[in-house]
Amino acid sequence: MNRSCSQCAAVLLSLLLAACSSPHGQPQKNSEPVAPSRILEFGILYAQNCAGCHGAQGRGGAAIALASPIYLAIIDEPSLRKITANGAHGTSMPAFAQNAGGMLTDEQIEMISRGIFSRWAQKGILDGADRPSYTARNPGTAAHGELVYGRYCASCHGPGGQGGPKGSAITNDSFLALVSDQELRTIVIFGRPELGAPDWRGNVPGKPMSDQEITDVVAWLASHRVPNPGQPYSVANNAQQ
Repeated sequence: MNRSCSQCAAVLLSLLLAACSSPHGQPQKNSEPVAPSRILEFGILYAQNCAGCHGAQGRGGAAIALASPIYLAIIDEPSLRKITANGAHGTSMPAFAQNAGGMLTDEQIEMISRGIFSRWAQKGILDGADRPSYTARNPGTAAHGELVYGRYCASCHGPGGQGGPKGSAITNDSFLALVSDQELRTIVIFGRPELGAPDWRGNVPGKPMSDQEITDVVAWLASHRVPNPGQPYSVANNAQQ
């Protein structure tokens, strides 16, 4: 037997011995899959639970971008963790915590919220800015909100919010049926940068919206909700047919 054949035989023998080191039919060491409830890697948790709506790397999609330092400078981590766990009533954001009907453990919820802030928040990004509150401090006034809309929003979203050259219709009854007042406020404050929509400071250069103006324009938008959204005909006419 020449040298090369001897080397091949040695390699084959070592492989056979390694294969025989575990009893036949039993899993090899570290070959068992990790249970879903024990996954604690942020990248996997985000990809499986968040990216479908908030986009890969948090850049936005059907829902707002989470990789927004402005968003993360206004909402605090406990609030984000609560939304992740319990969902947002009146929106498409579901509850992910097991105790709220979801699939994630408290530790996984913690890992997601902590990972979002550690990767995408920027300390001091709003220092010196008159930042609005994440939630409304006072009731809104729809009549004043209409004036605010005309000043800050109509140039993109058109008269009456029916859509314009730069923005979609935002008084559409079907749209308003799918978003809560808080979600409207979130959009007004943070904009949709992935869609070219500015935050509360950029609608009119040099004139950021005040906290109360944001509250009032949300009240005006909410006033356009109807009892039976999405119907191309009136309920009364349908009843007569």
